Amino acid sequence: MKVAIAGYGAGTKQSCLPATQQALDVAGLVLGAPRLLKSAGIDAPRGIAAINAEEIAAAINTASVDSACVLMSGDSGFYSGTKRLLPLLDDHEVTVLPGISSVQALSSALQLPWQSWRLCSAHGVDCNAAHEVSRHAECFFLTGGMQTPDVLCRALAESGFGALNAFIGSDLGGEEQQIISATVEELARRQFSSLSVLLVQNPAPRRQVGFGLPDTAFTRGDIPMTKSEVRAVALSKLRLCGGDIVYDIGSGTGSVAVEAALMLDSGRVYAIEQKPEGCRLTAENAKQLGAFNLTCIEGAAPEALQTLPVPDVAFIGGSSGRLRKIIALLREKNPQVRLVVTAVTLETIAEAVELFNELNLPNSEVVQVAVSRAEPLGRYHILAAQNPVYIISGGGRNA
Repeated sequence: MKVAIAGYGAGTKQSCLPATQQALDVAGLVLGAPRLLKSAGIDAPRGIAAINAEEIAAAINTASVDSACVLMSGDSGFYSGTKRLLPLLDDHEVTVLPGISSVQALSSALQLPWQSWRLCSAHGVDCNAAHEVSRHAECFFLTGGMQTPDVLCRALAESGFGALNAFIGSDLGGEEQQIISATVEELARRQFSSLSVLLVQNPAPRRQVGFGLPDTAFTRGDIPMTKSEVRAVALSKLRLCGGDIVYDIGSGTGSVAVEAALMLDSGRVYAIEQKPEGCRLTAENAKQLGAFNLTCIEGAAPEALQTLPVPDVAFIGGSSGRLRKIIALLREKNPQVRLVVTAVTLETIAEAVELFNELNLPNSEVVQVAVSRAEPLGRYHILAAQNPVYIISGGGRNA
């Protein structure tokens, strides 16, 4: 059977491209969401209301027609069901046809180019809107389910983005189309159609500068902090990738966790700290420095790690004498987890090296970081030595 998977634009005949209309005209069977079938004027038995990929494939596989057309909302290649449906139609001659996406529809309505927009989906999936808006000048969000425009705007306002300008596009391309422009804070107090998208403009997105924040950037108090020079080497040993799940165990003030979070694109950092004051400082530093993809968890490892997502990388800056148990759990969750441990006592150094040798971790290495800082002495300066720190690292998917 010939099957066309076609984008139906905004769900109106006006936004239906000619190739899709031709596929509709010859199809003996048309499948799609009820509102799309209604808009196209397709009734039963020729039209079958179906959204689930397995349901659509089953209907096609049992139909006695020469051709079928599956309608997708918007563009067939932009967060549609096409990806999931295609493997189920291997026995058919399939053509994929494009449609006008909600990105293009909003761009036209606003008379703004969209090539530089950050495209995000909050439709039925988790979406860290604050993380995206903090890093990009213009962020477009598909909304739906629990993640409605007002919900996203409230999350943004709570993260300090309430004053940013934003646009809501509702029922785009239809007779009831609405374009609303206001601040994020104002939009957070309103309700919108279920067919809405959101565009947020941030004139001062965070510059991507890698790591290297000075120690003075962090609020510390009396909680220990991994100093900038040691932190720089430790972060390089972590070998982070953009989508990594990272643990910082014994986060202290959160200096490593915050810098790791700022380096990630779509990943997330979990900072685990058993001291309430340390947990508070980690959360405060994350908010102050814009690490919106960092989650702080008050608790002791390894127990506090049990329910967290599988880690790709783990930094252990404090283990409270439970290093063996912590590493055992990390390896149980992911045998290829990348491990980086910092140690200042001879006992911890010896235990870490012994553990890494027992596990035969590939590319294991031990380095010592000994830093001296210049301090004023009268009219002169002298170098004052800091306590040396050992960094033990090994394992990982690319080891």
